[in-house]
Amino acid sequence: MKYQGNSEFTHSQVDKVGVLITNLGTPDAPQKKQLRAYLKEFLSDPRVVEVPRLIWWFILNLVILNIRPSRSAKAYKTVWTERGSPLMYHTQDQAIALRKTLQKHYGEHVIVEFAMRYGAPSVDSVIDSMLKQGVRKLVVLPLYPQYCASTTASTFDAVAASLGKKRWMPELQFITHYHDNPDYIQAVADKIRAHWQLNGQADKLIFSFHGIPKRYLLKGDPYHCECYKTSRLIAQNLGLDESQHFTSFQSRFGREEWLKPYTDSSLRQFAKDGIKSVQVVCPGFSADCLETIEEIAIENRDYFLEAGGQSYQYIEALNADTAHIDAMSQILKPYLSSMINKSEGINVPSVQSDLANRQQLAKALGAEN
Repeated sequence: MKYQGNSEFTHSQVDKVGVLITNLGTPDAPQKKQLRAYLKEFLSDPRVVEVPRLIWWFILNLVILNIRPSRSAKAYKTVWTERGSPLMYHTQDQAIALRKTLQKHYGEHVIVEFAMRYGAPSVDSVIDSMLKQGVRKLVVLPLYPQYCASTTASTFDAVAASLGKKRWMPELQFITHYHDNPDYIQAVADKIRAHWQLNGQADKLIFSFHGIPKRYLLKGDPYHCECYKTSRLIAQNLGLDESQHFTSFQSRFGREEWLKPYTDSSLRQFAKDGIKSVQVVCPGFSADCLETIEEIAIENRDYFLEAGGQSYQYIEALNADTAHIDAMSQILKPYLSSMINKSEGINVPSVQSDLANRQQLAKALGAEN
């Protein structure tokens, strides 16, 4: 009888620890065809749109996918660069920087990769690659500071679906949120301070978060509360009183009520009320993307200025800033410490002993054939 191993494992591999960071995703190109494929995958996720599947199938395929791809392609063209989608290259930069930082502290047995929940590189393909590289302990960090079923839980679904197809599932740690992590709060606050040093401080600082339908909140999703806590902690760090900052929600879709107050209508009202200058930051976005660059930095700027405002500034996301990478490292530290010997690297003697045992087993199995 011939021994058959699977493609995810060989007896000569050294066990490794993997860190997988994930974000929402992006189309392959700012064209209608690519947008249709991306939106179909995204909007078909029952975590994203909680509508009876049969009803939603008709709405999605007969209405939305015939209208929205063209509009979205036009918007994506305004933010596309030589490196492609901002969300893609910022996330790639984050993974590269995080890999260097973690390997410096924990050694080269730590593998860091990134994946997208929708589009490429997919969660399944990246996990498959990591397992083939010898990852037997995996930490997943979705880059959504505030937990939401539509984002964080959906990522877990993708991870679970991928691992459900594997014969040897790795030890898994899944980080659900970090909305109040001190290092993350400090990084955002310092980003705002740096902006103030160059541009001065506006009359009001707006914390704009991605919205979700209000009924998700009523069903128990903690996202709304975690967004407000993030705003409060950043404002406290900056020494702002309640009159100097405001929390709102952007990117609503469809006709039903979403989390309020809405960012666009709030900006119009601020201008009408005589507030001359605002600065907007998006602490729920770990990387700049369509929603921050096109919607907040351009579209909402026009709303404010057209309503009578005089100065509007968008404060960029943390992206691959050193402070952001350091914050990620600190968020990951307790998880990695439980997997790696005394935070000084993998227990090499243990690995070598285990490797020798596996090689002996492989040799014995080969002899039997």
